[in-house]
Amino acid sequence: MSTGRSEKEQLRVHIRWMIRRDMPEVLQTEQQSFGFAWTEEDFLRCLRQRNCIGMVAEHDHRIIGFMIYELHKSKLRVLNFATIPDMRRQGVGAQMIRHAEAWLCALGVRKVQLLIRESNIGAAGFYDRQGYERSSVIVMQRWLLPPHSSEN
Repeated sequence: MSTGRSEKEQLRVHIRWMIRRDMPEVLQTEQQSFGFAWTEEDFLRCLRQRNCIGMVAEHDHRIIGFMIYELHKSKLRVLNFATIPDMRRQGVGAQMIRHAEAWLCALGVRKVQLLIRESNIGAAGFYDRQGYERSSVIVMQRWLLPPHSSEN
């Protein structure tokens, strides 16, 4: 399972549980990372659930990445995961994944599951490099207006 960088080349980060005062930096990373970004209310609604957990990666007292996941008896489902744009491809995401996997193995969790948009080539490549395998692609959509309709 190669991350594309040796341990010496990776940016060293401190990974810890997410707390409320992390939210401004997490929201900024979210907005820089996704076209359909979660709002603060989306994060809080998710994190209020007993089985949803957030963690952050810090470097020089700055949050540079986060992960939100949902923990079930035998599997974990990654719900949201991002690194700030100028710190990507420096091993931050790989360290966060390894940290979560180590903690989960100790709890007896056997499987990590996630959904990514088919168009998110960067995320697909990242997870491929982490040793994840693609199991299926499910795309569902519903047109609320006919495609290419014009508003009058």
